[in-house]
Amino acid sequence: MSIADPETEIPPPLGTTSKAGDAVFRGLATASASVILLALAGVAAFLLAQGLPALDGTGAQAYGFDNIWVYVGPLLFGTLLAATIALVFAAPLSLGVALVISHYAPRRVAKGLGWAIDLLAAIPSVIYGLWGIEFLAKQLVPVYMWLEAHLSFIPLFAGPVPTSGRTMMTAGLVLAVMALPIITAICREIFAQTPVMHQEAALALGATRWEMIRLAVFPYGRSGIVSAVLLGLGRALGETMAVALVLSPSIVVSFNLISAEGGDSSSTIAANIALNFGNASGSKIDTLIFTGLVLFVITFAVNFLGRWIAARGVKKG
Repeated sequence: MSIADPETEIPPPLGTTSKAGDAVFRGLATASASVILLALAGVAAFLLAQGLPALDGTGAQAYGFDNIWVYVGPLLFGTLLAATIALVFAAPLSLGVALVISHYAPRRVAKGLGWAIDLLAAIPSVIYGLWGIEFLAKQLVPVYMWLEAHLSFIPLFAGPVPTSGRTMMTAGLVLAVMALPIITAICREIFAQTPVMHQEAALALGATRWEMIRLAVFPYGRSGIVSAVLLGLGRALGETMAVALVLSPSIVVSFNLISAEGGDSSSTIAANIALNFGNASGSKIDTLIFTGLVLFVITFAVNFLGRWIAARGVKKG
């Protein structure tokens, strides 16, 4: 009786293996996707059921405002303003870091830098908030004073500057640091996937490294860059604790980025909910939940737009 040599043994033809494992895996994957959709639908249903009754709220229910939209408007403005500041600083910095990791730094340095950037995403938001109020805000006070002294004719830097440094600009910079790892991680993966032949062809034609990046890398990853920025925007829009620690609660529309005295600083929806929900009761809870519904719709739209742009870019590529 001879023992068959495993190296010469003929494998079974495709399609003859048991399909039980595939069926189980498919069922688990489908169930997982369904759970995610059900959770999203459940959150949306809860916000609609609890928040819509606040549409008719006035007076005490709307925290002393004539209607709910007068209350939500300044908070929405502050949310968008803080996220915009974050993107102004985070987007170019993230692109630069991603390019250093993918095209400039040596392999070992790039690998370590990539790990360091990824670790930023693991830091709890409350730590960012404490860092913002105890270190960053105080370091920025001289910068704010210089802006007030030389650029006070611009409404963004009208002042007066608080000694604490806890302003909308500080909150936006903290959000920029929090959005940095998301944008950087996506951009660096996109840059690394640029066809090597395209890059080598540009270099062979006499292009410098920057010209190669501008002519070959950026066009290839344009949609991915846009989607990365939008996903970073979604992160900045929904941040709660860091902004709640840095900003004082106020319901006002103000473009003054370096002041917080006399209520001259906007707040965000998420921070307002975190600071007021513990003391809210009755119809005021419905009002806060309605502001959460507004934030949910905005963040969902931004993230959906980012995913759509990314998928469109992959399909076109």
